[in-house]
Amino acid sequence: MDNNLVVVYLSVLLVLLGAAGWFVLRQVFRTRKTELTLSRLQSQLGQGKGTTQEYFELGSLYLSKNLAVQAIQQFQQALKAAEAEGETNLAPIYNAMGYAYFTQEQFDVAIRTYKEALKLKEDYVVALNNLGHAYERKNLVAPALDAYEKALKHEPKNDTAKRRANSLRKRVAIA
Repeated sequence: MDNNLVVVYLSVLLVLLGAAGWFVLRQVFRTRKTELTLSRLQSQLGQGKGTTQEYFELGSLYLSKNLAVQAIQQFQQALKAAEAEGETNLAPIYNAMGYAYFTQEQFDVAIRTYKEALKLKEDYVVALNNLGHAYERKNLVAPALDAYEKALKHEPKNDTAKRRANSLRKRVAIA
């Protein structure tokens, strides 16, 4: 009986260690892939002009590492490259740049940048959600609610917009 209990405990321990090891290895490989991409893009873009996509990708990597200043610089380079390439899908670049400003708590600049994204693509739900969030951080309830309602108009099942709009409606009703 005692041997069976020991075998069960050891088996459970081995399964837990195996699962933890798998998660650690997976994270190591993901991090390595990200770092290799970052290194490749930095050296490639440091040598000369890159494409809109390359600047955007590098900016996104910087943003994922909480390096907003560097990300903004890359997004600005992406906009310049897009102009040279005749690229028209600029809304994601403006949205990402707005998010970079948002992370630095530069809410006014973030709002302006999100609005620029929405000028280019008025049904861009992610930018509408981000705009609503920026307005919320500035305690501008009516414009925030308006942004979330526009997001819901374009994507009725948007959980973020639903949740935030309901919360703001409650705040407006109380006031």
